[in-house]
Amino acid sequence: MTDHSDYDSSRSSSTVPDSGRSYVSDTSFSSSLRSFGGESTTTTAGGGAASGAGAGKPHKANHAAWEAMKRLRLETAGGVGLDHFRLLRRVGSGDIGNVYLCRLRRASAAEVPECMYAMKVVDREALAFRKKLERAETEKEILGMLDHPFLPTLYAQFDVSHYSCLVMEFCPGGDLHTVRQRQPGRRFSVSSTKFYAAEILLALEYLHMMGVVYRDLKPENVLVRDDGHIMLSDFDLSLKCDVMPRLMTPETATATTTAVERTPFCSGPSCAIHMKPVLTCFYGAANRGSGSEKDHKKKEKERRPIEPELVAEPVSARSRSFVGTHEYLAPEVISGLGHGSEVDWWTLGVFMYELLFGRTPFKGEDNEKTLINIIKQPLRFPRLDINGTSCRDMEELVKARDLISRLLVKNPKRRIGSLRGAVEIKRHEFFKGVNWALIRTVKPPEIPKESQRVRNKEPVGGVVAAQRHGKRERGASATYSIPQYFEYF
Repeated sequence: MTDHSDYDSSRSSSTVPDSGRSYVSDTSFSSSLRSFGGESTTTTAGGGAASGAGAGKPHKANHAAWEAMKRLRLETAGGVGLDHFRLLRRVGSGDIGNVYLCRLRRASAAEVPECMYAMKVVDREALAFRKKLERAETEKEILGMLDHPFLPTLYAQFDVSHYSCLVMEFCPGGDLHTVRQRQPGRRFSVSSTKFYAAEILLALEYLHMMGVVYRDLKPENVLVRDDGHIMLSDFDLSLKCDVMPRLMTPETATATTTAVERTPFCSGPSCAIHMKPVLTCFYGAANRGSGSEKDHKKKEKERRPIEPELVAEPVSARSRSFVGTHEYLAPEVISGLGHGSEVDWWTLGVFMYELLFGRTPFKGEDNEKTLINIIKQPLRFPRLDINGTSCRDMEELVKARDLISRLLVKNPKRRIGSLRGAVEIKRHEFFKGVNWALIRTVKPPEIPKESQRVRNKEPVGGVVAAQRHGKRERGASATYSIPQYFEYF
């Protein structure tokens, strides 16, 4: 089991343009690389030798970016390196590295479709000095094992001098924090929140099945693809652990849940039994159908054979590290008594709250007061404004609040998802009607406009970066060696 002792108190995303700069400054690239010969070492996405990308990504079949990388590996006998990419501009920076927008150079790969990629550049020497190299290695290892539509694809990885470069999928729609700022009232509707929460739930379910506790869910780390669907990013705070898949019947899970519920743990409002909605518009929905129809449906349900459910939740994962973002930290992380996969369900609750109401539930005047609020303050919701709101929207909002309340239970043993993970959360009324198998066919609430996307014909990196950092523009006919690529930044 991998454990980290680092603490990220920043709310900024490592992929937000013009965000805070990391320890690895732009100028360090040029000054450091000039003294080296520019040799690059290429490895596979899984850490093997000389292919430059993972073995197979079934969900990426027929994607242009994946096909372009496959053709490039064939042409270069697997030796994908920095000289095959043209850097356009820096699109973000984080605690352990910088992210650059790049594309394949046509001169080195004829007939390869022109596709955009995101290249994360990490200075290993700087991270070793800051004792954060293990975080970068963990992220690289996790990225190499992922194959999921809502998680990043690692196309290639290689080393240049003391820099590690990870070539990943580029998301032109920005992050959900930026998208939320454009919404009316700077908050999403209930239906939009349900869409994003459902896709994130599937991503977290996959990560847990792979033995990964994410630990850093926030809108800044949820990127929007060109089709409007989401992708989680930044895995340097994630915890790797063992997971044992189990088959559980609903009766077994219910009995286990009941036993846990009988255990006294707190008396705060966030732990209280949730009240049923009492608005009159819900009674009609609740009383639809005659009593005989209800009895018939109940009998039909009882006749169906009970099928066991596959539960692959890393319930034994334990860490005492103090990692995450202040406003999203779970109570058990703050207490330092040890935490596990339940922290991801807490952060999902904070995430949904922020999307719905435009702020996090326990934010204080400063970081210290925020942490105190998370430990002591009961969960409160903004007062409902029923004017102009339909009964259906009110009903959905009450369901969303109920799910958030169950996710933000301060005792992790009583938190929804603590025993059966995403299987338990999917059964909540808020997600009723979601077709999980066909969720990628659902139209997203917002698709990035052409003005927000990065066009293939925009100026190359030398022009963009020269205007931003005062560097001299380089002509397209210049001879590019590996160190010169980084001089732009």
